[in-house]
Amino acid sequence: GPTPNRNGEVIGSCGPTTSSRMDKFTPLLYKSGISVTIGKGERSKEVIEAIKKYKGAYLMTWGGCGAYLRKFVKESSVLAFPEFGAEAVRELVVQDFPAVVAIDSCGRTIF
Repeated sequence: GPTPNRNGEVIGSCGPTTSSRMDKFTPLLYKSGISVTIGKGERSKEVIEAIKKYKGAYLMTWGGCGAYLRKFVKESSVLAFPEFGAEAVRELVVQDFPAVVAIDSCGRTIF
């Protein structure tokens, strides 16, 4: 859930969004080559199966601290849907980003 960047910042606030809202689209993302997604909350059975099939992972971070999380984003580039502004699909280069593996490539989940 990024916000527009200001004053030459790499990105604005970038807290996680509730991932289940994107569950119907997520298997296609993994099929298309995305290896890791980041969000908050549980994922559907279909997402877990896609993570297993495509050897991906789902990372979870804490909601409500997007202004803090932006400090770990070193680069941000738009990959798709630039017309969506802050909600475009982005590739982020992060360093020491605080997240936990919520679903691993074998489908094991912390939920």
